[in-house]
Amino acid sequence: MMRMLDLGLFVAGLLTVKGLLQDRDAPDMYESPVRVQEWRGKKDARELARHNMEFGFKLLQRLASNNPQGNIFLSPLSISTAFSMLSLGAENSTLEEIREGFNFKEMSDRDMHMGFHYLLHKLNQETEDIKMSLGNALFMDQKLRPQQRFLKLAKNVYDADMVLTNFQDLENTQKDINRYISRKTHSRIKNMIKSIDPGTVMILTNYIYFQGRWQYEFDPKQTKEEKFFIEEGKTVKVPMMFQRGLYDMAYDSQLSCTILEIPYRGNITATFVLPDKGKLKLLEQGLQADIFAKWKSLLSKRVVDVWVPKLRISSTYNMKKVLSRLGISKIFEEHGDLTRISSHRSLKVGEAVHKAELKMDEKGTEGAAGSGAQTLPMETPRHLKLNKPFLMMIYENFMPSMIFLARIYDPSG
Repeated sequence: MMRMLDLGLFVAGLLTVKGLLQDRDAPDMYESPVRVQEWRGKKDARELARHNMEFGFKLLQRLASNNPQGNIFLSPLSISTAFSMLSLGAENSTLEEIREGFNFKEMSDRDMHMGFHYLLHKLNQETEDIKMSLGNALFMDQKLRPQQRFLKLAKNVYDADMVLTNFQDLENTQKDINRYISRKTHSRIKNMIKSIDPGTVMILTNYIYFQGRWQYEFDPKQTKEEKFFIEEGKTVKVPMMFQRGLYDMAYDSQLSCTILEIPYRGNITATFVLPDKGKLKLLEQGLQADIFAKWKSLLSKRVVDVWVPKLRISSTYNMKKVLSRLGISKIFEEHGDLTRISSHRSLKVGEAVHKAELKMDEKGTEGAAGSGAQTLPMETPRHLKLNKPFLMMIYENFMPSMIFLARIYDPSG
């Protein structure tokens, strides 16, 4: 009887705010970025971004229902990228579950993978103001004998590092993988893998790191300790940053919430969504892919006095449990089909962990000099104080592609 072997999947996210069957059999269709037609890649990436946003909202709703009074922070893009890459090795109902669960079913395999290829190419950047790294690595047992087609596609499409590993020495393998993730996230995410089950033959890791500076930084001298109202009769003290600026702002009367956008330097924006009193659940349940476009149509420039809590939170999720509740289960079970990774072995994903950290301060990142002041029109400023539970989204402007999604329920921890 063939023994089932485990494939581990670990997804790390870090935010520092300081088709047709024949498509699957044509590896040459996925080539290096210079050979991607710009218009086609952008079109696929934009469609993919919309589906990924919908998946992110669905995931937030699931996590919120399980934990109605807690912080939530994750990277839908990081999770989707890992499982899209894994789908290169999936077949039949296992593949269909991934496509259904991650909202990929309306796209062909080719368009889905080319969309991720384009996103990875565009999002990975490093400038004086923005550092973003989104990537993948495969740690494979030396005896696994994976299919060359899978390895070629993982490298060409997802630029995945391939690392031959001795899974007979689990202790050193664990240290090596943790060192890799720590290095890729600039030492922010450490010891992500707590243990590796005997029988594991491959571990797929996915990481995302973002460090950006606000376009107009908050003045640390204006930061003061204030009350944050977690719920009726319960408050915590948090350092509250203050800024008067010209921002895009809107009110959604259907979902009873105020939307405010604060840009980073470059092409990244943070959207803060503050529900009216008692309307957090209404807001969470009303999130869907087209809500973002609706909010964009409502936004207009306003002079705003805004108070934002300075915070640092960390979240770790057992994605095996979470995704199983979204109908993605076969990839974790003995009867799953990952034969496109290795036709010689029966494989399953033994564990899937997503860890994300959020740090938000006056600069938006560590160090760096202060930025110039805004020239503001003469008008009475609106007021927005984020002093009760709110949602936050970090997105790339041009797709637009949601990178991080958060519900801040208690900014003190």
